[in-house]
Amino acid sequence: MIEWLEQVLGIGWKITPAGGLTGDAFVAEKDNRRLFLKRNSSPFLAVLSAEGIVPKLIWTKRMENGDVITAQEWLEGRSLKAHEMQHQRVADILHKIHHSSELLHMLLRMGRKPATSDDSLINIKNMLNSRGLIDNYKEVQKAIEHLEQLLPKTRNQNLVVCHCDINHNNLILTEDGNTFLVDWDNAMIADPVTDFGMLLKWYIPMENWDDWLIKYGVTPDSNLFERMYWYLLHDALQFLNWHSKRKEPVKAMERLNDLKELNEQIRTSILK
Repeated sequence: MIEWLEQVLGIGWKITPAGGLTGDAFVAEKDNRRLFLKRNSSPFLAVLSAEGIVPKLIWTKRMENGDVITAQEWLEGRSLKAHEMQHQRVADILHKIHHSSELLHMLLRMGRKPATSDDSLINIKNMLNSRGLIDNYKEVQKAIEHLEQLLPKTRNQNLVVCHCDINHNNLILTEDGNTFLVDWDNAMIADPVTDFGMLLKWYIPMENWDDWLIKYGVTPDSNLFERMYWYLLHDALQFLNWHSKRKEPVKAMERLNDLKELNEQIRTSILK
C-alpha cells in the first residue's frame, strides 16, 4: 500500500501508517506539509468536507487496482477530553449535522435507507436469538420487553444523518479553535437521539441533561427521553451480541451491567 501511495504522491514524501483498525489510513509528510491519506473512503467525505464537518478534502485519486485514495488537509490539534464533551461546540456540530439537508441527500443518493426502529427491533431480536442470549439472560429479556413497550414512541420521527459513534476521540479541536467530527464509517439515517443519547449517557451527568439538550436546541420532554432510552437499550444489546460473538466474556459482562442499569432507569423513570 505504501508503495502505491509513493507512486501517487511522487518523490520526497515520507509516508507512515496513521493507526486504526483497518490499516487503510496514512500520514504523508514533505517540506513541512502534511496530508492525511485514506484508502476507499466513502463518497460521503466530499460533502462532509464541503460542510466543514471534517478537515478539507484536497484530492481524490483512483488507483489502477480500483482503490480510491483521498487526501485531506492535516490540521494540528487534539482529540477532545471527556469533560469537554459538555461544551457548546459539541452541541453545535451535532445540531449542524442533524439539520444538514446536503448530508441527508448524499446518503440517500448513495442508497442508504433510513433505519426504522421497527426494523432495528426485528434485527436485534434475530441476532440475540441466534446466540441464545435472550433465553440465557434475564436482563436481555427485560430489555426486549422495554423495547417492545416503548416502540410506539419511536415511530414517525424526523430521521436525519447520524454519526452513530459519538465519543471524545472522534472530535478534534484544532489549534485555531475549530472542531471537526471524524470517523464516519458507521453513519446512518436515523432518529437524532441515536447520537445525543449516547453522548448524554457517557459524558454528561444526569442532572445536566436538560441543560445540554437546550444547548443543542431541543426542549427536553418525556417523549424525547423515551426514544433516547430505546436507542440506548438497543445499542447495549448490539454491543452485547458483538462481544459474545467475539468470545469476550469480560466485555459481555460489562454490557450486561449496562443493560441492568438502563432497565432500572427505564423502570423507575420512564415507565413509572
